[in-house]
Amino acid sequence: MTDDASTSSATETSARETDAAASAVPDVPDDTPTRPADPVSVARRLEAILLVVEEPQSLVSLAAAVAAPVAAVRQAVESLVADYDGLTGGPRRGFELREVGGGWRLYVRAEHDDVVTEFVNTQAPSRLSQAALETLAVIAYKQPVTRGQVASIRAVNVDSVVRTLLGRGLITELFADAETGAIHYGTTDALLVNLGINSLDELPHISPLLDDGADGFEEGIGR
Repeated sequence: MTDDASTSSATETSARETDAAASAVPDVPDDTPTRPADPVSVARRLEAILLVVEEPQSLVSLAAAVAAPVAAVRQAVESLVADYDGLTGGPRRGFELREVGGGWRLYVRAEHDDVVTEFVNTQAPSRLSQAALETLAVIAYKQPVTRGQVASIRAVNVDSVVRTLLGRGLITELFADAETGAIHYGTTDALLVNLGINSLDELPHISPLLDDGADGFEEGIGR
């Protein structure tokens, strides 16, 4: 092989490697500040995002959020899981990083559910707000239902209200959508106890309470 051929082959190989490396990094706006790419920095940014997300996030979504390659985010997730589980020499945390429905989110460990529930109940007011009652009614009648579906029905953001109902133990996470990762919610036995009923079948039917659209119909025809 001649020197020219060797140089050309090396150039083509370098170009392919550059293209492959570029494709591994998620697209970010031009004005996004440069983020450190070392594993520790990626893991810390990832922790910050995981602390505020409401739904499980895919590796691709997390990579875009922290401006890092998917491979680096996958490695950071694995290191955080090991860290929280106490496998790296530190203590086992009271929370865990869990994969649900193809996405990742922080959860309280099951053995501490009673402690968290007791704390939230002591912090919460004794009465539910009107917004909480309306949200609870939607979940009771439409379950299993996602947070987004409830928000669409009520035409308002329901994130804080759903957290309140979860803390009161009146609703629970039933399952996560396999494709979107959206959590589906349903009511608990605690709601039945509070309502004094044995089954959701005893809830009043809402169809008789809805407007059937007949009011003003005859007047409209007569015009």
